[in-house]
Amino acid sequence: MNFFNDRIDPLDMARAIRQVNLTLALGVLNDQENIQLNAAKLGDSFYWLNELAEILDPYLDLE
Repeated sequence: MNFFNDRIDPLDMARAIRQVNLTLALGVLNDQENIQLNAAKLGDSFYWLNELAEILDPYLDLE
């Protein structure tokens, strides 16, 4: 928690994670060879980064 108190606001971190995930996803989609070689690893990374973003700033679970 010191990281978020001293370095970056959790909401800003969640936004940054979402921006990076979008950029990475689009980049990977444009590189078919990379998708085939790293699909499982990329999928796991994408999932966990989204989970972290949701913990920091719930966005997808809003009712």
